[in-house]
Amino acid sequence: MRKTLTWLSLSLGITLLTANGIIAADVPLQPINPEASQTALDSLGFDEQLWGNPGQPGDWRAMLKSIDYSLRYLQTPTAAQAYQRYPVPGITRDRVRRSLVRFRQLLVSSPSPAELQAAINREFVFYKSVGNDGQGTVVFTGYFEPIYAASRTPNAEYRYPLYRLPADFNSWATPHPTRAQLEGEDGLGKNSRLRGRELVWLRDRLEAFLVHVQGSARLRMSDGSLMTVGYAGKTNYPYSSVGRELVKDGKLQLDGLTLPVLIDYFRRFPTEMNQYLPRNQSFVFFKETNGAPATGSIGVPVTAERSIATDKSLMPPGALALIRATIPYPNATGQLESRMVSRYVLDQDTGSAIRGPGRVDIFMGTGPQAGDRAGIIGGAGELYYPLLKE
Repeated sequence: MRKTLTWLSLSLGITLLTANGIIAADVPLQPINPEASQTALDSLGFDEQLWGNPGQPGDWRAMLKSIDYSLRYLQTPTAAQAYQRYPVPGITRDRVRRSLVRFRQLLVSSPSPAELQAAINREFVFYKSVGNDGQGTVVFTGYFEPIYAASRTPNAEYRYPLYRLPADFNSWATPHPTRAQLEGEDGLGKNSRLRGRELVWLRDRLEAFLVHVQGSARLRMSDGSLMTVGYAGKTNYPYSSVGRELVKDGKLQLDGLTLPVLIDYFRRFPTEMNQYLPRNQSFVFFKETNGAPATGSIGVPVTAERSIATDKSLMPPGALALIRATIPYPNATGQLESRMVSRYVLDQDTGSAIRGPGRVDIFMGTGPQAGDRAGIIGGAGELYYPLLKE
């Protein structure tokens, strides 16, 4: 998987199941009948964040840059190959590209969110995800790029390593070693076969684990420098939710389970990390990325609040999307308040925890506030792909 960020969300393992497993869909997207859905269309696509609010500048320039990243991807042989096997009739690489070009023109020329919304409704048709229930219900979560303290050398303060991909990794016997076998139950890796492959050391075990969950990080080094690390590979185990394991054992309630709740639990009961973190047997390797921005699975940088991760076997890579989701925003006092919004986004990432037509992960940016916001995103919404009318 070519990515330096995200392939695991802060969903803490929200998985949508039928009696036979994760919901799958032969046709994951269906065009909306405008006559039957006019009320829904009237409420879709009003994205005031592009223009901003009093005291809050708009992010339309960031959106333009994200569109350009997708257009760059769509010119690649990788994109051509992906769309050759794309399962939804009528959604082609050329149509996705033309839709992005036209949306970009409308974004530049529209003086307000209402006029952009009206133009999109005139010129585009909306393809809606069938969701996890066949009725369009999509569960949203958030992810982010953390900033943590680290050191290039181990000492009494910095003890928890991140590892480089071993040179002989492709010849490892399968099944691969588990997380516990690679780093030990305490995360220190004293007897690990990875000794000598350490990239950096972190001072907090949970932070090191969360770098595995996020797939990349910015690290403030003990010498004052800044280092960026990204995904280099992983073992062949699926992601297992530590949060769900705690729920299963009666330690936490599923209702209200968020990343801050999980972090608080392990801060209060740090010895329980030895029991629960190894239950996620999947293990990630890292590489130094020399200051490169967080990058999604299609090989382009991801943009805060404008890039999403979906199941790329079902959803069109690089395409313009429109989400209706509950997203937290800081209020006048700095507290986070969640509200339902419409946002235009680019489908630029994926994740091994993001499976089926009913899951979307929103990239929330870099740093602590992005992490706070990402950690409490969770709930039902809708996912659409606006494409030019044929």
